[in-house]
Parts: sequence; C-alpha cells; structure tokens
Amino acid sequence: MLSVLFRSGPLTKEQLQEQFEGHMKATQRQAYSLAFRLTGNAAESEDLVQETYIRAFRFFHRYDESLPFSSWLYRIMTNVHIDSVRRKSRLKTTSLDQSGADANAAWEFPDESASPERLLLEESLDEPLRLALKAVSSDFRAAVVLADVEGMAYEEIADTMKISVGTVRSRIHRGRKQLKRYLEQNFPNLTPEDRS
Repeated sequence: MLSVLFRSGPLTKEQLQEQFEGHMKATQRQAYSLAFRLTGNAAESEDLVQETYIRAFRFFHRYDESLPFSSWLYRIMTNVHIDSVRRKSRLKTTSLDQSGADANAAWEFPDESASPERLLLEESLDEPLRLALKAVSSDFRAAVVLADVEGMAYEEIADTMKISVGTVRSRIHRGRKQLKRYLEQNFPNLTPEDRS
C-alpha cells in the first residue's frame, strides 16, 4: 500500500506526459489570459501560449512539484514573450502597400474580430486599459500584468521573471507610470477610478 503512495523512482515518460497534460488542462485559460494581456493580440497570444507549453513540456522534468505549476509556467511565458519582442525588433518589415509574397496577389490577413477568446478578453479588460498595456514596454508590462492582473506577490514575480524583488518594484512602478501617462494623454476624460 505505501509503495503506491510513495514512488520509488523517477516517473516514466507516460506518467510525465499524463501529469503535464493535467497541469496544462488546469492552466489553459489562465495562460491564454496572461498571453493576451502581454501581447494585446489574439493571434500572438495563441502563438505565445503554444510556444510556452512546448517549452514547458520540453523542460517538464526540471519542474519542482513543491512550487505552483502556474508560477513556473508564467516564468516560461514571460521569458518567451520578452525573447519574441527582442527578436521582432531585429526583423525586417515589409510595407502593406507592396504586393503579396508571390508578387501577384495582395496580402491577406485573417479577420480576428470574430474570435471568441478575443471577445471574452475584451469584455473583461476595457479598451483604454488594453491599449495602454500594449503601449507599455514589454519588461514593465509583464511585471504590471503579473502584479495587478494576476495578483502575484512581488517575491513570486521575482521568481517568475528571474529578477530581484527590487527590480520587480522598479518595473512595476515604471510600468504604472507609463500606463498612467498613456491614459492621461489618450483618454483625458477618464476619471482616476477608471484608470486604476
């Protein structure tokens, strides 16, 4: 009986996969919500969630079960997002006025306005705040979202982002200042209560 309760060795591949899938099912909605708040875009959010879970699965054998899975996943997502932002800043852009990839057809873009996830998140996060979050630099945005939206403690955020608590405080402070400045400049009619 006790041998069933206490595993005598490492988990098999199948057991690891089953355990990971359980964690994944339990955190999918939270992961997408955080990804949307970090990116402000449904398609980018889906890509971010997918890449996060791929990395999490690849390194699941390193996950410390004494810690919450969501904190570990948020750390991965934050790192993936910051890497993505840095990579995009180095990419060459193409004008939308130019023809498509085959030089004959025009560029085509999917209509994301009907996405159920986008509609759900837009209802839960009003437009001015969503736009303001997109305007905040990515490092500051991640810290602000983890603190103010996800409700994580500074120590948890420090662990998730692999930075010191002092740096967390600084990023949250600077991120909130950027948010406030953006809202004051672009939505001057909002009351202070609407901005918080």
